[in-house]
Amino acid sequence: MGFPRIDPLGLDALLVRFSDRLEDRANRACVAFRAALEDAPPGGVAETAPSLGSVLVRLSDPAAAEAVEAALRERLAARDWGGGDPPPRRLWRLPCAIGGADGPQLGEVARAAGLDERAAADALAAAPMRVLALGFAPGMPYLGILPPEWDLPRQTGLTPEVEPGALVLAVRQMVLFGTRAPTGWRQVARTGFRPFDLDREAPVALAAGDEVRLWAMPPDEVDARAAEDARRLGGAEVEAVG
Repeated sequence: MGFPRIDPLGLDALLVRFSDRLEDRANRACVAFRAALEDAPPGGVAETAPSLGSVLVRLSDPAAAEAVEAALRERLAARDWGGGDPPPRRLWRLPCAIGGADGPQLGEVARAAGLDERAAADALAAAPMRVLALGFAPGMPYLGILPPEWDLPRQTGLTPEVEPGALVLAVRQMVLFGTRAPTGWRQVARTGFRPFDLDREAPVALAAGDEVRLWAMPPDEVDARAAEDARRLGGAEVEAVG
């Protein structure tokens, strides 16, 4: 069966699927389609949420499933959701220390990518990324899509714990941890930015579709910027784009 398609999900939700694997165009379609639904939700829709390759549409009433599905099909046919200009978004620059004690597995990752550590650090700092989806933990972003040399497998075992602010890498993506947690991905950097903070005006800082750049600097500068930031954004800079 081709894409996009609409599948039932339990009794009170539909899943609009643009792909069954990580693809740039499909992810862009997810972000754009979800933004359009949020701007003008069809009747019977209670909530929407994007993932890497699909958009969850939760129904306010299971009896509305047929009507909502018809409305979604009409929306899908209206345009090429993976092409054209993306919806309004923000550009985030995240202060981070890459490698060393803050990225203890950068050397391992660099060798797998065919680079030395300095070249790997420079490449990651220069890589344009966007928030592909939020998940696993509140506000936790999956960032990508990185170039093909970063299509690296997960570890065969778990790192028992990484600290908040850890940036870990696998399968052409980076994930930013907001809490202490185990991971099967390799840590290459650390930032003072936290994607989730209940004491912040907006606890979840990032949104799917936001653009992200790593702003490489020494560890002490990362910590100083975070300590001085009254906004509780870890010294990150953000601006509207699009």
